[in-house]
Amino acid sequence: MKRTAFAAVSALAFMASNVAVAEPQAEVLHWWTSGGEAKSVAVLQEEFAANGGTWTDMPVAGGGGDAAMTALRARVLSGNAPTAVQLKGPAIQEWYEEGVLADISSVAEANGWADVLPESIANHMKCEGTWCAAPVNVHRIDWIWANADVLEANGITMPTSWDEFNAAAEKLQAAGVIPLAHGGQAWQDATVFEAVALGILGPDGFKKAFVDLDPETLTSDGMVAVFDQMRKMRGYVDDNFSGRDWNLATAMVMNGEAAFQIMGDWAKGEFLAAGKKPGEDFLCQSTPGDGFLYNVDSFAMFNVDGDDKKAGQDLLAELIVGQNFQKVFNLNKGSIPARVDVALDEFDSCAHTSSEDMNASSANGSLLPSYAHGMALRGAQAGAITDVVTAHFNSDMSSADAVQMLADAVANSM
Repeated sequence: MKRTAFAAVSALAFMASNVAVAEPQAEVLHWWTSGGEAKSVAVLQEEFAANGGTWTDMPVAGGGGDAAMTALRARVLSGNAPTAVQLKGPAIQEWYEEGVLADISSVAEANGWADVLPESIANHMKCEGTWCAAPVNVHRIDWIWANADVLEANGITMPTSWDEFNAAAEKLQAAGVIPLAHGGQAWQDATVFEAVALGILGPDGFKKAFVDLDPETLTSDGMVAVFDQMRKMRGYVDDNFSGRDWNLATAMVMNGEAAFQIMGDWAKGEFLAAGKKPGEDFLCQSTPGDGFLYNVDSFAMFNVDGDDKKAGQDLLAELIVGQNFQKVFNLNKGSIPARVDVALDEFDSCAHTSSEDMNASSANGSLLPSYAHGMALRGAQAGAITDVVTAHFNSDMSSADAVQMLADAVANSM
């Protein structure tokens, strides 16, 4: 009898030990496929593995994430959702409303996320009060990147107004240099558009137009001026821009084929990955005007079966918001940490500028979510705006017609 009891206890202990050492599993869907992005996500893979986890990578090419969302939709509909998915802004809430996101509040509370994340960023990560996503970083959208040698050779300084930008672009064209490196993809058109809009409309006008969707602002003379500037921008890109990926446009600036690129600070990750130094090889400056447009990369955890996958989610969430990953990842990615307690000693001058500007904009009310990168609006409204922007950019449509089409498109998307 004693032997039988001992055997039973031993068997239970053996099974318990097997459960305890169950290996965390994570299938991670993301769209970080360029050089700087791939290097950045590799940091998380390595840290996950170092903590006993097995990572299954599911990268889907396409900087805007549209292809990744198509792949995600198919996986969810088939009842086979990935463990974690790169999501952001209102898209997190949309998936939560479909009842497919997991609650990671226990990890967030155990690690004190509320104490180390800015309130505005933390709010994006919550679904009806529960934590459902983990923030990775803060990207600034409204940047101009430039080839330092090209500007110096042509006697050009970084523009501080759109008139200065236009004058510089015309001078560069006369010298046989492409003024603006750009990829003809809808999300890239929208990126340039919202940077122009912030500069011309100002922070208050931008918020009214692209956060509040105010009809009066959408049809204002200021909005006509935004499309007028976009028409000029179209004349500053090369003839082969259609379909070009953003990182290839960045490469054009790196090799001196083009002078400027308007792109989020993931472009800096490409410069750094190529061994380029800020202030020497390339220059960074916010686009003309006041305000700060932000984009926060994050991972949402989806409902999955299996203790190994749930353990993988908890481990992944803890590592993503951990100080080490926040520092190392953002050093590679070009962004700044979402945590406010990560020292920036090892970060470059562009990152310091970004952090200082973010704090100042947060204080004066001009820290604004990017519409083009899925932070300000839900998909239907953002898509309606971008459709108009791209239609105008790739045609001879007048600014007045574009403004009317914009107002109609927004109204029909509500």
